[in-house]
Amino acid sequence: MAIRIYKPTSPGRRNASVIDYNAELTTTKPEKSLCKRIKKNGGRNHHGKTTVRFRGGGARRIYRIIDFKRNKDGVPAKVATIEYDPNRNCFISLLHYADGEKRYILSPAGIKVGEIVESGQRVEPKAGNAMPLSSIPVGVEVHNIEMTAGQGGKLVRSAGGSARLMAREGNWATIILPSGEMRMVRHECRATIGTLSNSDYQNVKIGKAGRNRHRGRRPHVRGKAMNPVAHPLGGGEGRSNGGRHPCSPTGVPAKGGKTRNPRNRNNKRIIRRRKNNKGMQLVL
Repeated sequence: MAIRIYKPTSPGRRNASVIDYNAELTTTKPEKSLCKRIKKNGGRNHHGKTTVRFRGGGARRIYRIIDFKRNKDGVPAKVATIEYDPNRNCFISLLHYADGEKRYILSPAGIKVGEIVESGQRVEPKAGNAMPLSSIPVGVEVHNIEMTAGQGGKLVRSAGGSARLMAREGNWATIILPSGEMRMVRHECRATIGTLSNSDYQNVKIGKAGRNRHRGRRPHVRGKAMNPVAHPLGGGEGRSNGGRHPCSPTGVPAKGGKTRNPRNRNNKRIIRRRKNNKGMQLVL
């Protein structure tokens, strides 16, 4: 996947870059039967109260229904198209199953139109095929990993992401996530073989504030620039630095403070914490 850089005809163009979608995508029209409209909430809950700040506006999107469960076993499917999805940063592939059903899946890197993919207990471990962790060879890169069998993929769903299956012991499989975290997952949980597409997404430069507004991201205001009624860091005579550690408007620590719920039952399955907040490449 290539990055396109325009001529600097304006200050916004000078620092902006985009993905060259023509190099990999095969169509611009989604499958209508797998689309539905989504209503925007602007970061507000059902009471109308803002729970996520600095959200609102943005271009209209149509949601594509993605098959995260990959539970259609024993029926081969042909890759019909590779498409753009405005709701995620990786591409999606439209599958035409042999029985006539159509489903969208997250598109792995290197998959081509016309290839055959399938899911099941015993299928070939090639890119796009889905199977339980108990059937995947150790050392293979996977994505769209379930945390509870039958629930659908929850881990490693962003562009260019992949986890590595390191070991199996009893009913548990050990995987290393892109962040560097090592954790255990039940061996009956499913995963899809391969690395997700559009790995160059992380190299795109937004270039101007308007592109973030198109994505529904409103301007982010610093806490210490607010009044004390609006933020714990606000107020003060002159330019103050808040007088306390960085936090959210509700007082939750923002840098270094522990915010994970200690009663979360998934905590005990983590063997090694992630190395840093920005993630890391898998080094084996």
